[in-house]
Amino acid sequence: MSNLPPLNTETMWAILNEEIDDDTVNQLVWRCLGYRYEEATGKWDTAGVADEWRDEYPEPPNFIESRPPTVKLTRSIPAENKQLLKEKLGFKGYKVGEFGPRQTRRATAANWLLGYL
Repeated sequence: MSNLPPLNTETMWAILNEEIDDDTVNQLVWRCLGYRYEEATGKWDTAGVADEWRDEYPEPPNFIESRPPTVKLTRSIPAENKQLLKEKLGFKGYKVGEFGPRQTRRATAANWLLGYL
């Protein structure tokens, strides 16, 4: 997770435009949640992870492939940050018929990351 792109608007657009792979999107969220992978032990260090995440996900979840952790991520976004993609990026959403669960989950990750900033 050391070669991750910076958290900035260009990275958020790259997430939305699928220019960054799913693994990298997951790793960005994991890093912000506090998950750290220890190469020496081959295990995840969760000391910096909030209890509500660590208890349910002792290992970081795949936000792109799995709905439950994405729902939890969505619910963790404060009300005032729910529209950050629109407000900060001017993102108008995906067109009907051109998106599916994967794109929705990537948008959720980008919105959460914007709130983290």
